[in-house]
Amino acid sequence: FLNVPREPWIERVVVGDAMDAADDWIAERAGPGSIVVTADVPLASRCVKAGAAVIGPNGKPFSESGIGMALATRNLMQDLREAGTITGGPRPFSARDRSEFLGALDRAVNRIRRGTA
Repeated sequence: FLNVPREPWIERVVVGDAMDAADDWIAERAGPGSIVVTADVPLASRCVKAGAAVIGPNGKPFSESGIGMALATRNLMQDLREAGTITGGPRPFSARDRSEFLGALDRAVNRIRRGTA
């Protein structure tokens, strides 16, 4: 397990070992006023549909208007990887990705605070 800081607003949650148990836990609790950070496109889709603000670890936001294309791209890439057409994974996380993520997170928090999320 990860070492979780002892803060009243931080809680460690352990879910079952069923496939997608963690995703299910997150998606069931996501909604307006929530911020979900994930690179998992199917999870992002579920959370966007629930009304949560969803951000990729590179700062790219997922939205209702773009989630369909993100899912289609994800499925195509998965098929190409399974067929051996594409190998390797995503590019390494960069300083720019970190900066973009922090900016996107700040914007999402402020939208929620203003009640415009």
